[in-house]
Amino acid sequence: MREAAYLEGKAEGKAEVILSVLEVRGVPVPDSVRERISSCNDLDRMDAWLKRSRTVERAEDLFAEDPEVPGTSPDGRER
Repeated sequence: MREAAYLEGKAEGKAEVILSVLEVRGVPVPDSVRERISSCNDLDRMDAWLKRSRTVERAEDLFAEDPEVPGTSPDGRER
């Protein structure tokens, strides 16, 4: 139980950092992208998004190399 809370807090912190990097860079973040980032609990995936957040031109491009997620196209856009 304690470990789950720790991991959840770590995921929340990473989400905040990813969103902050995009904001500082002036990259608009649609609500769908914000929700996907905020609801993720996969720390390895979030590390990849954090690395990409430094160079992407569109927030949706964070998800370009992720395995397809139901309801999205391979480039992360909602269907």
